[in-house]
Amino acid sequence: MRNSHEIRFTLPSIEIAGKVWGEPGGLPVIGLHGWLDNAATFDLIGPQLSNVHLVALDLPGHGLSDHLPAGGYSLWQQAATVLQVANDLGWKRFALLGHSMGGIISCILSGTLPQRLIGAAMIDGLLPVTGEAQDAPRQMARFFEASQALAGKRKPVYDSAAKAVSARVLGGTSSISRDAAAMLVERGLMPEQGGWTWRTDPQLMLPSPVRLTFEHAIAFAEAISTPTCLVLASQGVMARHPQLLERIDRFGHIQTHRVEGGHHLHLEEPAPIVATIIDSFFQTLA
Repeated sequence: MRNSHEIRFTLPSIEIAGKVWGEPGGLPVIGLHGWLDNAATFDLIGPQLSNVHLVALDLPGHGLSDHLPAGGYSLWQQAATVLQVANDLGWKRFALLGHSMGGIISCILSGTLPQRLIGAAMIDGLLPVTGEAQDAPRQMARFFEASQALAGKRKPVYDSAAKAVSARVLGGTSSISRDAAAMLVERGLMPEQGGWTWRTDPQLMLPSPVRLTFEHAIAFAEAISTPTCLVLASQGVMARHPQLLERIDRFGHIQTHRVEGGHHLHLEEPAPIVATIIDSFFQTLA
């Protein structure tokens, strides 16, 4: 099993942290975690990937990376950061490994810049949450209202890391085991008032000011021309949307694998299965 090491990138407007598995010379892969998670999301499968140089990022506002100014977070902003990191690494072409939000960012980049992508593997994430055009004014109003309310809120402080883990298990938008939560929480906490609080930027909890329509989202996926692998969790986030699953079934250009497990299946019992699927896929790209 391969050990990881830390890495930092000094980009034009932000410092980005990450974890690295493998050595230069392997398939260049940038790892992208899910919303409110961090680079530790690949702690189980990263060591199992052979002939891969995996650079897993803490995306802006997450983990050990810097935060952005007010109103700075969007899928396309996060995607732009990925490109900045790739340029900093000197990678003209690279592959992506994304979970949840990281899978959505991978889809956007794959559909937009095929000349930069060797391929992408996605875990229970492909298309963003979408909205109807007529709902756009109300969606933006929700963002402004929540932004104003955020100014007076204080982050919770836990007297132990164990209590923060419990809060993560109980408060997440999808179920997660305690062991999986502990791996993510360790990288997501910082000391505060004799206890512990989240490093995560509270702005990430705000509703999106703008949502793509379903047609917009589908257009990105249909534009993908590089090899793509999608692992779908049977009890994952995407399983809650039958319309989305039905549409994915019609994507003949995306290699889809259905695996029993929850949204964080790559950090739980099915992790070896997920690692094998992704490792086999990456071997076809080398």
